[in-house]
Amino acid sequence: MSNVTLAQASTIIDTALATGREMGLKPLTFAVLDAGGHLVAMKREDKSSLLRFDISSGKAWGALGMGASTRSMAGRHESNPGFFGAVTVLADGRLPTSPGGVLLLNADGDVIGAAGASGDTGDNDEKCVFAGIKAAGLIAGD
Repeated sequence: MSNVTLAQASTIIDTALATGREMGLKPLTFAVLDAGGHLVAMKREDKSSLLRFDISSGKAWGALGMGASTRSMAGRHESNPGFFGAVTVLADGRLPTSPGGVLLLNADGDVIGAAGASGDTGDNDEKCVFAGIKAAGLIAGD
């Protein structure tokens, strides 16, 4: 199994941070995990609030664990809250269902990791992650 590289993770995060600044967003935090859920890279902007790392890494970890973006899980959560409540307990709380957690796919469509963002709205967090994924030459998974 191949994993996201440090160079790819750095490109994702640096581009995502630049995108957030261009958009004038609140301070952001980004985490990139490999396919096994291990941290590859993380950055938090100055003035990012205390829980932002836990939220961003939780979004990435939840996407890996469920095999789907946190955006798609948000819709599923609304229709099946009991299941997601139970899974969140099993995942030690690492299953935020707000947009901003995205699977990272290679050219063959294999999952090689996930990226997560936190700090602004879920939609804006996700836009920044998408920009980073594109800059790294990877594919965003759903």
